[in-house]
Amino acid sequence: MKLSRISRIVGILTTLQSGQCYSADQLAKQAGVSRRTVFRDLNELQAIGVPFSFDAQAGGYRLDPEYFLPSVNLNLQEALSLLMLVYKSRSHLHMPFKNSVLLAGVKIENNLPREIQRYCNTTLQNISIQPASYAPMESLDKIFARLQSALRKKRRVRIDYCSLRQGRKEATTLDPYHLMYNNRSWYVIGKSSRHKEIRTFNLNRIKGVDTLDKCFVTKQPFDIAEYLGKAWSMIPEGRLYNVQLRFSRKVATNVAEVHWHSSQKIVKNGDGSIMAHFRVDGLGEIGWWILGYGNEVEVLAPAALRKRIAKKAERMAGLNS
Repeated sequence: MKLSRISRIVGILTTLQSGQCYSADQLAKQAGVSRRTVFRDLNELQAIGVPFSFDAQAGGYRLDPEYFLPSVNLNLQEALSLLMLVYKSRSHLHMPFKNSVLLAGVKIENNLPREIQRYCNTTLQNISIQPASYAPMESLDKIFARLQSALRKKRRVRIDYCSLRQGRKEATTLDPYHLMYNNRSWYVIGKSSRHKEIRTFNLNRIKGVDTLDKCFVTKQPFDIAEYLGKAWSMIPEGRLYNVQLRFSRKVATNVAEVHWHSSQKIVKNGDGSIMAHFRVDGLGEIGWWILGYGNEVEVLAPAALRKRIAKKAERMAGLNS
């Protein structure tokens, strides 16, 4: 939804919040738009769950007077930060319950002082966030909600998922421990009955979730930081490696200015190149990251990683020759 339309909808909410009844013509006149536009805006409000109704006797629309919370005491920067997150990031972040996020923003803005509303509206017109790549998922809200509920209640679930390794749909019983967004997708981490160990499942490949009557018990609370340990991204492999890489001058600044891993150490060379040192659990994930830099990076250690990258590069060259 464009910011101008959001501002117009907030205006309609502000008008309705007065407790009086307003016809479509009155709302259109106040917003400076057509009746048709007002009806579209009202449909948008209905879609995100705003409780208004049409009073046939009075010939206008009313809003539930207890729907909005009392005004919150936010300063200008606090309000701008929240609205920027809601209005500018909402459509770009692969988050569940996007309509609820938008409605929360509308509620917040509706209760702000008029001068802060105007400031935020003007400022946000000149701010944009470029969307990052993500894996689209039409049923995210439904699957996320079921897993989140099962996780909170410590209820076991049965999931049907498409296994990339097996190339077919499989089923497993899962004790869900943690939900995490990482690298374009949402994942659930938990104890899988099929694999007899803690596994990570991409929600985009889960085709069904059934909550079972049986609860599960853990010996101690699941610690996501402890589980991930030194993994490059999110899949620990059970063995630590000291990785040493040399990046060319062309990409040195690009690499050095980003915090890639908790163990990262960067040393600048006299020729403009850099040495990057990491201590990571597993070579799979960091290997794919290294390949993204092509011939601008050299693997110095460990030998197993150098050999792996060389093989993949050779295959790539063969496919593209």
